Amino acid sequence: MAVSSVTGVGVTLLRSIAGQMYSRMLASVCAVHHSSFHTSPTLELTRKWEKNNLILYPPQHRDELPRPVEIHHCRRQIKYSKDKMWYLAKLIRGMSIDQAIAQLEFNDKKGAKIMKEVLLEAQEMAVRNHNVEYKSNLYVAESFSGKGKYLKRLRIHGRGMFGIMDKVHCHYFVKLVEGAPPVVEQKTGFDQAKEYVEQLKSRTIIHSL
Repeated sequence: MAVSSVTGVGVTLLRSIAGQMYSRMLASVCAVHHSSFHTSPTLELTRKWEKNNLILYPPQHRDELPRPVEIHHCRRQIKYSKDKMWYLAKLIRGMSIDQAIAQLEFNDKKGAKIMKEVLLEAQEMAVRNHNVEYKSNLYVAESFSGKGKYLKRLRIHGRGMFGIMDKVHCHYFVKLVEGAPPVVEQKTGFDQAKEYVEQLKSRTIIHSL
């Protein structure tokens, strides 16, 4: 009887030690999961965004039009939502550099201040590194945001409950091109309706007479 009790105590002790080892291993795995490793597809696709400034083009012929200067610039891991940043990025797309800075100057959002800093950095880079003569002779050709690292954290509630919250980050990418912004054709509502009706008339319905 004494031997069986000792055996039971030994099994219980081994189980407690195994449970402690498992909890420590799980904690280490969670620590690695919340580390700074980042493998989002947006970062993978735009990893070489700044390296576009180092592209060397062959010399042009005399009858060719001069190639406009392109400046690629970005800022990564901004403590801001990518969706909120997208609305601001879409706002200044296609504007001249002065008009874009003026629009962001009178916008009270946090992302607008960050975007203004990025545009001013790109403008200074164009004059310093790319031999742009007039810093106002630039327009925003591309402007978009991407998803940065998302860190999941616990939000403590009452009665032993908890929720999951995200610490969100985003990237902002901009491309400036030398010259005046392209003229966008303005269409009225009547023109758009006319094009829609023409598309309906020209469509093909399969298995019909």
